[in-house]
Amino acid sequence: MDTRQIEYILQIAEENNITHAAAKLFITQSALNQQLIKLENELGTPLFHRSRTNWHLTEAGMIYVENAKEMMRIKRETYQKIHDLSDGKHGSLTLGFTAGRGINMFTKAYAVFHQRFPNISVRPTEGIVRTLQKRISNGELDVAFLTLMDKDQTEDVYENIFEEELFLIIPRHHPLGSLPVPPGCKYATIDIRELRYEPFVLMDKSSTMRSLIDRIFSEAGIIPQILFETGNNLTIISMIRANLCCGILPYYYVKDLNPEEMASFHLSTRPTWHFTASYKKSGYLSRPARSFIEVMKEQWGNYEIID
Repeated sequence: MDTRQIEYILQIAEENNITHAAAKLFITQSALNQQLIKLENELGTPLFHRSRTNWHLTEAGMIYVENAKEMMRIKRETYQKIHDLSDGKHGSLTLGFTAGRGINMFTKAYAVFHQRFPNISVRPTEGIVRTLQKRISNGELDVAFLTLMDKDQTEDVYENIFEEELFLIIPRHHPLGSLPVPPGCKYATIDIRELRYEPFVLMDKSSTMRSLIDRIFSEAGIIPQILFETGNNLTIISMIRANLCCGILPYYYVKDLNPEEMASFHLSTRPTWHFTASYKKSGYLSRPARSFIEVMKEQWGNYEIID
């Protein structure tokens, strides 16, 4: 099934720019423009409003793109079902991961998966949770691995892989940085209200982690003093290391922190969220997709801290 023309139009719509789309498709801008004009002549109407810096869809273009995405979803599911008849030894898999930890988790899991399915082409992509959720819903991704709370889930399927705790992190030289750890425990516990006047660096409002952090402060009756907002947990670590502020981080990042530089604490409320595998509720989950989820569960299913 040759769907190249459909793919061309979808790429232009995604980039809002024919030059960028051509580069992503590895074809010349002239060739891509010819394909677009050919289709528009066939349909009898333009699909894009054109400008030098921004191409956006006409009403006809919106209709075309909406249905083109559905056609590509049907094509992908059709191929997956046929490939599964041959024990899932051929085909492709499109996966979504959040930035930061995502690529590290993928790298470890892929080595195992590739041994089981050496002929499956795997295409990982990164994005924020809400963008990946939309791509799952639109049928653009087979599986996405996301960290979120139950209230952040959409109507698609979510399989919990592990529950993860969020920790309070402060510079080691902070007056509270030397609080003793109780016998038999790995971390001490602190009430966030003890840091109500301290500056914090927090994940930005587009993050599902931020909604959990906002709840932590709200339940404590605190309006945090926000020094900086970021989309990267490593930025939070760097700023705490520089003695500029305090922060809240998932255990994935906490476990590797240098205790000589930063002090990590359980919060008294022990806030947690879920690391999940998500896929389209009404879609087809191929054998390789199911296998990749199982590999992630094997490697990370017992990933938790208990003390």
